[in-house]
Order: sequence, then C-alpha cells, then structure tokens
Amino acid sequence: MMTRATHYSRTLAAKADRPDCQGYVCWGAILWLGALMPAAAADRIPTNAPIAYLEQQLAQARRQQAAAPDSAAAASQLARACFYRAEFPTNDNHRATLAREGIAVARVAVTNDASHAAAHYYLAMNLGQLARTKSLGALSLVKVMEQEFHQALALDEQLDYAGPDRYLGRLYFEAPAAVSVGSRTNARKHLTRAARLQPDYPENRLNLIESALRWKETKTARKEAEHYAAALAAARAKLSGEAWQAAWLDWDARWDKARTALKLAQP
Repeated sequence: MMTRATHYSRTLAAKADRPDCQGYVCWGAILWLGALMPAAAADRIPTNAPIAYLEQQLAQARRQQAAAPDSAAAASQLARACFYRAEFPTNDNHRATLAREGIAVARVAVTNDASHAAAHYYLAMNLGQLARTKSLGALSLVKVMEQEFHQALALDEQLDYAGPDRYLGRLYFEAPAAVSVGSRTNARKHLTRAARLQPDYPENRLNLIESALRWKETKTARKEAEHYAAALAAARAKLSGEAWQAAWLDWDARWDKARTALKLAQP
C-alpha cells in the first residue's frame, strides 16, 4: 500500500501459504465467502451456470491488462474477473490458481495506485477465494481481508452497490467472535449501512433478512422480506442478462430459503 506496498505484498504472500493456525479455528473465509454462491460453495456447478460468459470476461480482462500493465483500472477488472470465474471452479486447485492470479494483479494495482478502491476490494475478494481452498492457513488471511475492505470503503462507499459495507458485514456476521473478527455489532452496522446506501440491490436486503433470522429477530426479518419482495420485479428488470445470471442463481436460492424460514407464501 502506497510506499509500503512491496513489503506488505511480500508479507501477505508469506502469510497466505503458512499453516499457522489450528484446524478447529481455521474456518477461514470458507463459510462467509462460500455464502456468495451456494452452488459454488457446495462444490457443484449448476447446469445453468454462466461458465462461457465468465470465461469470455476473463479472457477479455487478461487482454486489457496485458495491453495496459500499469493501469490500476485494468488490473482491478482482471482481479474482478478472476474472482467471479473462481465461483464456479472445476476443483480447489482451479479456484486457487484463479485467486492467486487475481491477488497478484490486485497487488500491482494497489502498488501503482493506492487510491484505487476497486483494487483493494478485489484483493480482499480473491484472498477469500484462496482461503476457501485451505484447510489450514486461512485464518491468517481474514484480518488482511478486513483491512482491504476498510480501505475500499474509505475510498468509495458506493463501489459495487455498497460492496465494501456489504462484505464487511458478511465477514463480521460469519466469523467467530472468540478467535477472529466476528461481531454482531459490526455486522449489523455494515449490513444496515449497505442497505441504506443501495436499498434496491437484492443482496443488501437479503443479508439483513438472513442476519435477522439467525439472531431470531423475526419481526425485523419479515419487514425486510416485505421490502425485498416489493422491489424484486424492478430489480430483475434492471439487473438482467448474462452479466447477472450468476448473481440471480445465488439470490433466488437464498430468497427461497428465507421465505421457507418465514413461512411466506410462494409466488
């Protein structure tokens, strides 16, 4: 980061491959980043997964980054493409390879331009993908992910539909408090803030529903579910096409689960 970027990257690289925590606390990012795409988290690729589209986006991002190797924007786009392609890997080695590529280019981006919010954001996201492949060594990545999301938040709170707040909230929501960064207070703060910044983005509202259900705040969950249902048709119309296919696979599965938990009528 800034003048400390090179030293920081080397330190992070060492941490990423060091099995320095006990297995029983190495929940890593497997739990919380796995929740992004249930199909990927369950290691099964749905037949309607947009693999061809994601491969096309990855190839295009690679070409653009190769043509402009000093561009933080091009590097961030490649890191983004690596993350989303890694949601539907053939195996853990494939996911790790994609994640390492995304991490490497994101590090270059933050070295070249420490004020580029997307570089910090997709560095954190790809670190999460890498952590999902590790039974040991994942816990050491979590604090760095937290730091990178906070960097992105400070630079651009609106990035990726309030993504920095959204994923900080998910991180604090899923992580255990005793051995890691888990915090109901921080989870509520960031999940609520993401929904306030981008109230019509489906995942922001879904996160509030899911957290309220876990915390047994049924009244709150029902209220948020009403908001979600009311905005759903407009969201489908706005966020449509191949670029959103993977996201809707996730959101629809989570919405179905929430409706079942709340005993809401099916449409």
